Amino acid sequence: MKIPVCMDNHATTPVDPRVLDAMLPYFCEKFGNAASRNHSFGWEAEAAVDEAREQIAQLIHAPSPKEIIFTSGATESDNLAIKGVAELYQDKGNHIVTCVTEHRAVLDSCKVLERQGYKVTYLPVDSHGLVDIGRLSEAATEKTILISIMAANNEVGTIQPVREIGRMAKEKGIIFHCDATQGVGKIPMDVEEMGIDLLSMSAHKIYGPKGIGALYVRSKKPKVRLYPIIDGGGHERGMRSGTLNVSGIVGLGKACQIALKELPEETARLTQLRERLKEGIFGRLDEVYLNGHPTRRLPGNLNVSFAYVEGESLLMGLKEIAVSSGSACTSASLEPSYVLRALGVEEDLAHTSIRFGLGRFNTDEEVDYTIRRVVEEVTRLRKLSPLYESARAERRKRQGSEVMA
Repeated sequence: MKIPVCMDNHATTPVDPRVLDAMLPYFCEKFGNAASRNHSFGWEAEAAVDEAREQIAQLIHAPSPKEIIFTSGATESDNLAIKGVAELYQDKGNHIVTCVTEHRAVLDSCKVLERQGYKVTYLPVDSHGLVDIGRLSEAATEKTILISIMAANNEVGTIQPVREIGRMAKEKGIIFHCDATQGVGKIPMDVEEMGIDLLSMSAHKIYGPKGIGALYVRSKKPKVRLYPIIDGGGHERGMRSGTLNVSGIVGLGKACQIALKELPEETARLTQLRERLKEGIFGRLDEVYLNGHPTRRLPGNLNVSFAYVEGESLLMGLKEIAVSSGSACTSASLEPSYVLRALGVEEDLAHTSIRFGLGRFNTDEEVDYTIRRVVEEVTRLRKLSPLYESARAERRKRQGSEVMA
């Protein structure tokens, strides 16, 4: 086993060697511009891009590869989807419905639109992080032009009822955008069956390269139109100008091809690893709490709050293991994660949460090592906590009273 151990695969993933092998020729040997259509270098690049569109379309069950628009990543895809719809459909309405636990790329895009006069409804979630379909339906009005709800949460792993949301959006004639950055390649995503009109994704979450992503844009039933946020040469059906990142696109396509083939096996393996990690931690420590839905969650996601332990201190003690703090602190703010607070997690517990993100290359040995080190560090830090000792004493006292009764 190599140190350090990466348990933060929701933040990013290593490039799969098979993806790298597919990309390498397009840096030096096949370096053409896909828009150069008067010589073999350009034709070769264009053919590679077309193949990648097909591979992506197959993974998300898009009817046509032409519905795949390449971007620099999911953040740009989210911006293009939300702002692009707002601009082109403002004659129909100015209302957007989203959710309080969405990624910042969605929330901040909506905030920008609010400053321009658009109305945005931010739906709450339940204690597991799920959106209520009834409340979503009630929030939609005749002025609603877009619903934007993610497939799976990047922090707590909760998988939203996407199919039900898509059905409701279709019934009301509202465009449905789904940020599927954490879902694509990890859970089945079918834009037709789920009624998704716009879908955002990024390569580096599924063992592809950074700096390349895609936006699925439905071409019929209904045909979705977008106003571009980048102007230039009219690439990508006029929706996203700029010379195509051919090597990155090839990498994204290959990553999707691998994900489609290995999804069932990988889902089973990551679920087994996640449960091994969960049972190892919960079986050895008290006062630990699961954040997110107990079963309706990403296969590789485990978000845990460790009471009486400061999350940042635990991270510092686990320097050889890459995990992330659920408190999502920045240098300017010590506020706990807005996602956990939306789930109703108390502030003290929100500050103690750790997100474990298991991925394709994690092993049983790494999971067992992580369990051992987490238990050691939590135990060490709690020994330094007078609050924990006081809580233990109180618990023993209550247990004694129950025995006497």
